[in-house]
Amino acid sequence: MQMQDVLELIGRGAQEILKPEELEARLKLGRPLRVKAGFDPTAPDLHLGHTVLLNKMRQFQDLGHQVIFLIGDFTGMIGDPTGKNVTRKPLSRGDVLANAETYADQVFKVLDREKTELRFNSEWFDAMSAADMIKLAGQITVARMLERDDFSKRFAGQLPIAIHEFLYPLVQGYDSVALKADIELGGTDQKFNLLMGRGLQEHFGQTPQIVLTMPLLEGLDGVNKMGKSLGNYIGINEPAIDIVNKTMRIGDDLMWRWFELLSFEVSLAELVRMKADATAGHLHPREAKLRLAQELAARFHSPADAEAAIQGWQAAVRGEADKNLLKINILIVPAEGLRLAAVLRQAGLAASNTEANRKIQERAVRIDNVIVEDAQMVLKPGFEAVVQVGKRNFARIQLQAMP
Repeated sequence: MQMQDVLELIGRGAQEILKPEELEARLKLGRPLRVKAGFDPTAPDLHLGHTVLLNKMRQFQDLGHQVIFLIGDFTGMIGDPTGKNVTRKPLSRGDVLANAETYADQVFKVLDREKTELRFNSEWFDAMSAADMIKLAGQITVARMLERDDFSKRFAGQLPIAIHEFLYPLVQGYDSVALKADIELGGTDQKFNLLMGRGLQEHFGQTPQIVLTMPLLEGLDGVNKMGKSLGNYIGINEPAIDIVNKTMRIGDDLMWRWFELLSFEVSLAELVRMKADATAGHLHPREAKLRLAQELAARFHSPADAEAAIQGWQAAVRGEADKNLLKINILIVPAEGLRLAAVLRQAGLAASNTEANRKIQERAVRIDNVIVEDAQMVLKPGFEAVVQVGKRNFARIQLQAMP
């Protein structure tokens, strides 16, 4: 590839590259660059939002560079305070290791296992003494830490900041020293931490890394960052039919952004043509969305599973939902049951109870193809049925009583 093509691929979807002239100079060295991205195992499952970074790592692999997938088993016990207005609860070593075990198999659905260097930052931090950590902490002032937006806001608001929280960006930055990183990838909310790595590398006599930040992927609602707490996510371990169903629910504007950040098959040039065709009425957004849904389902499962899922979705649109194609979504509810609106929200068929109630009032909710009109309906343990919201959103739901 020509240098311009390489830079275009690396820059695809990137929010910021610090500094682009350093990146080009480093690429011209003609050696594989060491490209690092760290993930704290704070939860056992990954979703599409996590794959934005993984996709960029895979692009670097395809360009012949050495990718380092760093599991922050040490930093995970500190807890990243990024974006938090309160002290984040640290995880135990047991929690961190249990979550970390599930990460490797998931990431290799995107990364090339043979070309990935898998590391844990406990390798170097467990070997550090208390004196070593104090010496490292001596490299950064409190004033520098308070330049971080979330710290400065909490300090101004007289909200507590625990001393251990200051250690998080420090130890993340030191990871780059330990790994001799040429490039570090991270979300836009990680910029302060990534720049910390540059500063520490200079202090330790290394050439400072290039920082590349990627945007935070909006979830199914098209507004908020994808996350499990909001229920607006697609897990990469979800069944292919769920990946297709959920992808087909996203808005048309969000679809183009997902193409840019998540697709390997559609180049930027082709994406421009697709947008132009859609604007001119030559391409229906639904057809483009189907292409995206099929690519994602195939990546995390297989082409055959993706094709079956697409056929299942198309059958559902025709009102022919195949109960056998839908994964059983098991919800644990109180013995007295749960209102239908709450069930729809927990099953991911509605973003909120308010939306669920509105759909019921609009006669857009069906249970086993029968329209529901009672917004106060309570579903009891033992309930199992195919629940439909609108024309395209289906879920097979089973309720079980709390133990």
